[in-house]
Amino acid sequence: MRNIVYFSSTAQTSGKALSRGNLMQAGRMDIVIHVIINAFFISHNIRDNVKLHLVFNGPPDPPRHIQITVTPEMSLSKKDIGTFLKKVLYKYREGENTEVFPGCFIEKKSFLNVISDLISKGKRIYVMDGKGEEIRKAKIDEDSVFVIGDHNGLPKKELKRLNSLKGVKKISVGPKTYFASQVMTIINNELDVRGL
Repeated sequence: MRNIVYFSSTAQTSGKALSRGNLMQAGRMDIVIHVIINAFFISHNIRDNVKLHLVFNGPPDPPRHIQITVTPEMSLSKKDIGTFLKKVLYKYREGENTEVFPGCFIEKKSFLNVISDLISKGKRIYVMDGKGEEIRKAKIDEDSVFVIGDHNGLPKKELKRLNSLKGVKKISVGPKTYFASQVMTIINNELDVRGL
């Protein structure tokens, strides 16, 4: 199972923001939607080997951790992802890890706690960073986690703490800066080519 963590410093943590209809003003939920599309959708199929962790750090009550794994029981379509996210955010319950749909959970958990939990399960963490080793040359473990920041990147404080954790490696998709959703596609492609 591929684990990918997408951190958004601005994505709103309430379904109400999505009800207003302006995805950019909802903390760049437009980016989140593209990340989800590129994590799961391929031509005429949906990936069932990806576990996507979304960490939203925007107002009104951060953080929110949404974990999505597509299961046969889950209905997920490209045109309804905004509605899907709105429903997930509305189903949040204080102090609980709530299963909103089969394979989809929401809870209050910080970015670093999500990463620490993944490390405690024996996962190797790869942080997408322009100064890291190129993904095509890097050794990638089978039980890996890829961390992608939003349009602002990962906050310096979080990045510093992340880099201090054992087993964290910086990798890059190359010399150009891409959209987070494009980085998602490059990661999936590289893992497809390697058969991981």
